[in-house]
Amino acid sequence: MGLLGMILAAVLGAVVIAIVVVKFLPLKLRWLASILLLFLAIFLGYKIYNGIMEPIIFNEKKVKVYAPVVDNLKIIRDAEVKYYEVTGNYTEDKTGLIRFIDSAKLALTNTKTIVKTVNVGGGITKEVEERVTDTVGYEPVLKYFENKDYKNMFKVPGVANKEFELEVGTVEKVQGLVVPTFRARTPKKNLLEGMNPSLVKLELEALSTDQIKGEYISVGSLDEVTTAGNWPPSYDKRGDKKE
Repeated sequence: MGLLGMILAAVLGAVVIAIVVVKFLPLKLRWLASILLLFLAIFLGYKIYNGIMEPIIFNEKKVKVYAPVVDNLKIIRDAEVKYYEVTGNYTEDKTGLIRFIDSAKLALTNTKTIVKTVNVGGGITKEVEERVTDTVGYEPVLKYFENKDYKNMFKVPGVANKEFELEVGTVEKVQGLVVPTFRARTPKKNLLEGMNPSLVKLELEALSTDQIKGEYISVGSLDEVTTAGNWPPSYDKRGDKKE
């Protein structure tokens, strides 16, 4: 029964008690009705308070549960982005991605514009600008993951023996241009186990821009070219404060 239903039931009960008191209850026993009405008022007050507070408490709990999950997904995203910078692709090999962070190096480049003189024919020359990119050194990928628990990034916080799903795919961005994609995600329902089923059901159907939309917490996509997560900006702000 919803909050409104309980209020209506309590009001109806109070009316019934009042009618019984007036019509049938002897005057010397009416103190019993007063006590009953007092208990009814206390019960109704409790239910109203609980009905108001339960969604608030649920939202506070879910944010605490979701925050470390989002943090791990950010590490996975950063790892995939660095892997793409080096190889031109994404990977679904979890062990390989951790090994990549430990051992791979990123090329450091320097791009400059030079002026060249070219012969355009007939003894005529002209100067043209050309952009040249040179590799000037290398740096370890590991540098970008200092103070980040990347070795455990695939473990879903708060859910025993559960890892994030990791998939790769491709999207034809324009005709003839195929672009690699990736997606990492985990179901919300596993994280919300033991909470109010009605509120959990609403959470899995969330579509508001200030909530994590849908049944999963995810980063990336197999259907479009993006490395964004499906969480609202508030989770990024929490991460900034923590760091």
